[in-house]
Amino acid sequence: MVESVKAQDTANRILDAAEPLFVEHGFDATSMRMITQSARVNIAAVNYYYHSKDGLFRAVFERRAEPFARLLLGKLEELEQNIAIPTADQIAEAFVMASLEMGRNPQYGGLLFVRLVARTFVEPHPELKATMPQRYGELTRRYLAALGRALPHLSELEVQWRFHFLSSAMFNAFAGNNVLRLFTESSLVNARDPALVVRMLMPFICAGLNAPAAQ
Repeated sequence: MVESVKAQDTANRILDAAEPLFVEHGFDATSMRMITQSARVNIAAVNYYYHSKDGLFRAVFERRAEPFARLLLGKLEELEQNIAIPTADQIAEAFVMASLEMGRNPQYGGLLFVRLVARTFVEPHPELKATMPQRYGELTRRYLAALGRALPHLSELEVQWRFHFLSSAMFNAFAGNNVLRLFTESSLVNARDPALVVRMLMPFICAGLNAPAAQ
């Protein structure tokens, strides 16, 4: 029993050390040496619990993915229980607020996981390509169906595009990247304040969702 507790502690310590490194540096730039030094373990321990860096990356992602999916679905279900056909704005708010709640709760991994998802969009990893549709397939279908009912003037294809833009804008915004700094020496944008991000992001997303159909 003591040994199993110790083993679980070691496995979790490796995950806790690897997660911020993957977020900050990406998969390719995060070395096994960086992970082992941060976790205070040797490489044999990482290989024992996760078999490889690929396996470790998948474990880091999977640890947060299920709670995140449940939270997103829960927000939509709660909304649909109270409103027969929610508006696109309400659906977008459910999606964004679930991510904000995830980011505020250390038990879910805080904003680290949201930022990891954002980085995964930019640097898709082969280990996740097979599991992402299984993990988020139902979630995506449910949100697309809700948006389709809220936006009957749009084709199914255009609804998919707008959900794609919604997701991309949100995850990249929560990643904390200040793109303006690439073009100006200083900026008033505070991309590290999640509440401020939501306040500025929602009008942008809602305007895009409710725009007339593309010509």
